[in-house]
Amino acid sequence: MATNRGLEYMGPGKVEVHPIDFPKLALGNRKCDHGVILKIVTTNICGSDQHMVRGRTTAPVGLVLGHEITGQVIEAGRDVEFIKEGDLCSVPFNIACGRCRNCKEGRTGICLNVNPSRPGAAYGYVDMGGWVGGQAEYVMVPYADFNLLKFPDRDQAMAKIRDLTLLSDIFPTGYHGAVTAGVGPGSVVYVAGAGPVGLACAAACHLLGAACVIVGDMIGERLAQAKSFGCETIDLKQTAALSEKIAQITGVPEVDNAVDCVVFEARGHGQEAGVERPATVLNSLMEVTRAGGAIGIPGLYLPMIPAVWMRTPKSDG
Repeated sequence: MATNRGLEYMGPGKVEVHPIDFPKLALGNRKCDHGVILKIVTTNICGSDQHMVRGRTTAPVGLVLGHEITGQVIEAGRDVEFIKEGDLCSVPFNIACGRCRNCKEGRTGICLNVNPSRPGAAYGYVDMGGWVGGQAEYVMVPYADFNLLKFPDRDQAMAKIRDLTLLSDIFPTGYHGAVTAGVGPGSVVYVAGAGPVGLACAAACHLLGAACVIVGDMIGERLAQAKSFGCETIDLKQTAALSEKIAQITGVPEVDNAVDCVVFEARGHGQEAGVERPATVLNSLMEVTRAGGAIGIPGLYLPMIPAVWMRTPKSDG
């Protein structure tokens, strides 16, 4: 029997690689004939992983992290029809059954059958069903025919694997933000945040036909990356109001669509740069989005800050 190791959350600011159980085609005491076991080929660290590692959530000690997975099938359950051993696949981060009402309506992020506590599930994620994450050597994926995206040409995929690993979460999350904000041909769009999801969102806005994509951030290297593929940029360390900065680019102090790619650990702008202001992005987007426009929020907000965070000493970094 092969061994397995995974990256476990051990408390605020601490993760460790430990031996973990080798995955089985089982869900509790029941066989999981619709699942597969993957050998991990690539995995990413998400900003949401960092929320958990920093102690900003109620993630339990021992949670195996990782919801951005690309892997090769080494075993398939007897009910799996379209995925075979040896297939190289991208794994969407949200786990879905494909059978419930929400899945059939395309709302797979709130599947009704994969999390006993609430609709929606994900690998290695707090309060999302307890599924083992993919920052490991092997992982089990249920409902494989519905969940897995098979790459048709393995050699071609491996040659571009660092790009294709974005398909599990980063790019579709950015694209989802643009779509839910209503971005379309001729749109003027403001994307808050030039991290990986923000940059993916900006690229998606171009694919959807936006006429002008403006990206705001406080990190120069990120803004340079956005500018390199045709975005206008705004340095949020500057003290001028966001509406004024947008007007300098477009001639009017508003946009048609806006996307929040920063979410709850946002920092203040201008003179408050570096100070945590969880609502600052949402407030600024509501100020600059025109009447009748729309805002997309692809990221994470929390209803409350866990008590453990309030008791944890903070550094200025």
